[in-house]
Amino acid sequence: MSILKQHLKPYWGVFSLSILATVISVASSLWQPKLLQDVLEGIMKGDQDKVRQIGIYLIVIAVVGLIAGVVNTITSAMTAQGMTADMRETTFRKIQTFSFANIEKFSVGNLSVRLTNDMTQVQNVIMMTLQTIFRIPILFVGSFILAMNSIPSLWWIIVLLVIAVFIITFLSMGSMGKHFGAIQNLIDKINNLAKENLMGTRIVKSFVQEDNEISRFSKTSNQLEHHTTIVGMLFSVMIPAFMLVANLAVVASIYFVGNLVDTDPEAIAAIASFMNYLMQIMMSIIMGGMMMMMASRGAVSLKRLQEILSTEPDIVYPDVPDQDLAGTLEFDHVSFRYPEDDRNTLTDINFKINAGEMIGIVGATGAGKSTMAQLIPRLFDPTEGQIKIGGVPIKDLNEHNLHSAVSFVLQKAILFSGTIAQNLKHGKKDADDADMDRATGIAQAKEFIEKLADQYDATVEERSANFSGGQKQRLSISRGVIGQPKILILDDSTSALDARSEKLVKEALDRELAGTTTLIIAQKISSVVNADRILVLDEGRLVGVGNHHELLETSDVYREIFETQKGKRG
Repeated sequence: MSILKQHLKPYWGVFSLSILATVISVASSLWQPKLLQDVLEGIMKGDQDKVRQIGIYLIVIAVVGLIAGVVNTITSAMTAQGMTADMRETTFRKIQTFSFANIEKFSVGNLSVRLTNDMTQVQNVIMMTLQTIFRIPILFVGSFILAMNSIPSLWWIIVLLVIAVFIITFLSMGSMGKHFGAIQNLIDKINNLAKENLMGTRIVKSFVQEDNEISRFSKTSNQLEHHTTIVGMLFSVMIPAFMLVANLAVVASIYFVGNLVDTDPEAIAAIASFMNYLMQIMMSIIMGGMMMMMASRGAVSLKRLQEILSTEPDIVYPDVPDQDLAGTLEFDHVSFRYPEDDRNTLTDINFKINAGEMIGIVGATGAGKSTMAQLIPRLFDPTEGQIKIGGVPIKDLNEHNLHSAVSFVLQKAILFSGTIAQNLKHGKKDADDADMDRATGIAQAKEFIEKLADQYDATVEERSANFSGGQKQRLSISRGVIGQPKILILDDSTSALDARSEKLVKEALDRELAGTTTLIIAQKISSVVNADRILVLDEGRLVGVGNHHELLETSDVYREIFETQKGKRG
């Protein structure tokens, strides 16, 4: 509830107007049956003046109630839409502060559902609350009192109606509540399955796994169908049960009023307003039940959003001024273990790199190369030891300072939908055409960009489907170098390039970024053979440091990798 209170403040005026409109609308609904009773009494007495006067009152009240209802709907929608828009932005902003570990804890699909489906459920609750929360008690109490006042001798019919409707509501809502949490979790699961399948559609088709994927999806979909069907069945029973109780109450009222006519002729006029109030009592309870149902589902969604907002980022940056950093990099006895693992991925890594050096990092698959690289821009923090850039521990640098000093180019080139220029400006917000020309020239991307009709304004489609793997990698490298970072990390980011393009990129990096410390993570020895030094990792430990020729003499691990690749080339 604290989330709702926090986001209600900017909409307090509209919220108050919505409540006022609700009160006026309910008062209008309560007053009309009483005036209708007076009209019938006037007709029975032949008092035409009274009938005309009250008829005018009825029209005025109906118009006022209609206007109040419209105002309530508009202000409720404005409040609900505004609050959820603010909550969505707040939640998204919170997610942007998360580390990789935080994201992995929730999963991408789960966070997507919370930002969309769960936010919609909360929006529906806010909307329904503003339209009914004040209407229900006023309508119930007012109808109860006025019904008693209309025909006091039938008080017991009102009491029985209230008891019956409450019992039906309690039984139905109690059964529904447990299914709503399951429904939201299954929506998460379906979203994840669909996302994995669509993103990996080439793998699915290559290995002819369509039937297996359909089976997985159908199993989860059937579970969702099961829970949703149960909720639907409960609704299908609940509404007719309400109507049955209401109709029985009306029949009983008419029957007993018939016995009262002989002694009290005015009871004929009162029966219309009495039954009207009975219907309003029942509707107030039904609305209350519906509100409980919506609230129970909304509470599940609100709790899921609260989990995001209450999660503290694993990595917190200090609020300190920017520092002018040199390009030196030092790992001081660094060890790292992933949160869910019981053994270190990296153990006691210790080395120092001078500014401007080109460093190769090699090792077998799973040796910890990418993990070590991810520690430098603080995607994760070391379990032990510390990392320094320019002699300053990276935990003492603010986020802007660190990320402007370190640029990380991943093997899997991820481009955002938009334009080439927009993607390049992720690396440097104020980049101009000259910056783009320089960066794309280094990455050998300029040659294919110049062939595009719109060049830097050319469209990048969703998942950059309109570019080849090599083109995406070259654009990704361009984005990495455009800000002229002090430290550039290339995590096997030339793997999709042909030998000629890779050679040209390396030469351009040497020429254009001579003062930048460059770390090249590679599977192929040929990619790092000309590096100033090469770090050799084996099972999370640094087992060799030196240039290519030195390591061939001193490192069994490096020599084994080299001989294996040499044999493959032969």
